[in-house]
Amino acid sequence: MSAVDYVLGGGIVAGSVNLIAGQPGIGKSTLLLQLADRVAKEAPVLYVSGEESAHQIGLRATRLGAHSTKLQLATTHSAEDIAATMSGNNFRLVIVDSIQTISCAAISSPAGTVSQITNSTNLLTQVAKQTDTALLLVGHVTKEGSIAGPKVLEHLVDTVLQLEGDSYGGFKVLRASKNRFGSTLETAILEMTDKGLQLVENPSAALLAERQVSDGSIVLATMEGSRPLLVEVQALVNPTSYGYPKRTASGFDLNRLNLLIAMLERRTKLRLTGQDIYINIVGGIQLREPAADLAICLAIGSAAKGLQLRQNAVVFGEVGLSGEVRHVPYVEKRLAEARKLGFKGGIGPASGAKKQLAGLYGAKNVREALNQFLEKD
Repeated sequence: MSAVDYVLGGGIVAGSVNLIAGQPGIGKSTLLLQLADRVAKEAPVLYVSGEESAHQIGLRATRLGAHSTKLQLATTHSAEDIAATMSGNNFRLVIVDSIQTISCAAISSPAGTVSQITNSTNLLTQVAKQTDTALLLVGHVTKEGSIAGPKVLEHLVDTVLQLEGDSYGGFKVLRASKNRFGSTLETAILEMTDKGLQLVENPSAALLAERQVSDGSIVLATMEGSRPLLVEVQALVNPTSYGYPKRTASGFDLNRLNLLIAMLERRTKLRLTGQDIYINIVGGIQLREPAADLAICLAIGSAAKGLQLRQNAVVFGEVGLSGEVRHVPYVEKRLAEARKLGFKGGIGPASGAKKQLAGLYGAKNVREALNQFLEKD
């Protein structure tokens, strides 16, 4: 299965209106051209660009080997022109890159404003449903990661796909935040190659391929949708050189990190007040689920004391402000993924261990986990 197969399965069907959003430089245009070329092998496709010239898109198409004869290209900023072209032809798929560059002549405000985005989307949506054409709109995101423009844009479409990742490398994650045709729990993990974005068949193995076992390194069993994924969590703890200790997190929410540090100070014997703490999630993965809490805490404790994990195991579990380790879903899937890559089991909530799950080492609270599972090398 390729990245294009995943997108087609995410809700891009006849008569649907879909929105794909992402930050600049992470491969949206490449993914769209791959999608257009794949569909154009079977049916007519129109690719409309308001951001790039035909020459620029042609150079990308040559690099990707996208030469389908049923793929047509247009460059325009007019919503009326796009609507007329859709009405006069029998396209299976129309891609508009991007909706922030499209405008209606009847609206006096410039492209990208709330009124232009709303009216342009309404016009194109009506034509797409009348002609039974799948419409894929490209949207920008703000620096906070939310979709730019009016919130009504997300209500007008049937599917919202978000492409996330680091523009400087690492894996890209494609997930659906809204899907009227199926589940939003599925995600695709992609990698940019010279042939475009390709699906990573075994992302856990790829993320752990260059791991070095040392203090501050913990393997987290997280979930990307319904897929288990093993990710390395790295922590570095150093005495601060400034009056105020620095906390930095790459791939993890900084506010959540500060909360966990405060909990560790209060509920354990770790003294982190005068320490700079750095957290890094390897591979450009963004951790969102609370099950990462225990791995973050163990990584900080390991780095602060120069200890390593006693068991050859992965870690997962939500941590409360009292230091208790709480239950998380999909425990069996996490353990199965760990065993697949050679780990003996997992360290997680004690509530799961009571069910006698094979390979699960339970911990009631963070203090118990630090004392029981960390040791000198």
